[in-house]
Amino acid sequence: MSSSQSRGGERMIHQDYIARIRYSNALPPPPVPPKLLDIPHHGLEFYTSSSYASRLARQQPMNIETDGELGMPLDLVGMPGVFDGDESSIQAPAKAPPVHPHDRLLLRPLSTLGKPKTGASDVSFLRRTEYISSGVSKPKDNIFLKTGGNSANARRPERRKVASPEPGKGTPAWMKRRIEKSFSAAAAQLADRSRVKHPSKRNLKLVDAQPLLPDLDAFPDSGAYVAVKFQTNPVASTDVYDSRMLSGLLLPIERNQTQEAAFEAAMKLHERDPVNNPRPNNMMDYNFFMPENVETGEKFRQCFDIYNPNNKDESLYTLDDGTFRFPHLRAYETAKETEMTHSTKYDDEVILAYNETDKVVYYYPVMQRSVIRNQRTKNIARNIGISTGEEEVQHSDELHVKIVDPDEEVRMEIALYKKQPVGDVRYPEEEE
Repeated sequence: MSSSQSRGGERMIHQDYIARIRYSNALPPPPVPPKLLDIPHHGLEFYTSSSYASRLARQQPMNIETDGELGMPLDLVGMPGVFDGDESSIQAPAKAPPVHPHDRLLLRPLSTLGKPKTGASDVSFLRRTEYISSGVSKPKDNIFLKTGGNSANARRPERRKVASPEPGKGTPAWMKRRIEKSFSAAAAQLADRSRVKHPSKRNLKLVDAQPLLPDLDAFPDSGAYVAVKFQTNPVASTDVYDSRMLSGLLLPIERNQTQEAAFEAAMKLHERDPVNNPRPNNMMDYNFFMPENVETGEKFRQCFDIYNPNNKDESLYTLDDGTFRFPHLRAYETAKETEMTHSTKYDDEVILAYNETDKVVYYYPVMQRSVIRNQRTKNIARNIGISTGEEEVQHSDELHVKIVDPDEEVRMEIALYKKQPVGDVRYPEEEE
């Protein structure tokens, strides 16, 4: 090591020896040879788009060797009834089981993922906005002042009326105000129909408008209607619509006592613990009957028409005993069913009917929507618990139908739903 010395006034600076050593860090060769991809040339926008990588992954086939069962062997021997045409054991249940609380976070939508938003409720030093005018009591007109033992009557000047603030969105007061405004806007637009504008097509003009009202006089004894959709056409497909479909009858197939007891037990478990015990399926099976011809269907609908002055005429019946003949067509089972309550029967779907006599459109609530499909009666008998000795469900070959007025008990049930269309329905003797 050298030291700094003065040589003719020149100062020596100490320096260390620096050596750079580089070590080789070569990467091992890849385990598989590189794969050359034939990427088409579509311009720069094709490669810079966000969907380029996803599109490229979908286009490249997966080179995975699997067996004939794709790695998941299926053994149908242990499935009950699968070789007899009953595929219920290998199909997904109609109603999904309840989600475990630990798995609910995995089902969150993509829009809720990311950094959580902190609301004002988390800040302790902030207060909600308070309107002082809403809490001030109305001043009195006369105020008595006591001065020197004498009373003087002084009148306070009247305050200017301040409009009440807009209530919070979603509150009952906000909903009431919005409903009242909608009636006022509808009345103003009906008075001057040129003010009515289509939301998207500006060139359309209003030709006619009809009021939309609930038909409370047409409520059935159950308080709502059932919409049934056929999965396949029940009759042969032709170029002309078969008007007999407007008069078809669906007759439910009754279960045996064992099936009813099992359903009631499952229903009690659901009411006791709905989280761990899902609601049991109550899908019905039906026998479908149709009028024997088009004339029978038309006269049958004339008897149901309350605006027909001759709906009580006995000559409308096509049989000598004063009935209509409805032959049996086939049996049906429920493939899908959606059931609502009285408080939600107006939320999803309603039935509309235009009445030419009253010039009004009536709407009717739908509490249940069902999709039915044709099924062999032997399979229905096995599903509802009938012994295997009976090959088919016993049903009538035809029905003789006669239209009669509802009895007093049914009339009372209809009157209850007319008085209270939604919510708790109580009998008159219970209200006293």
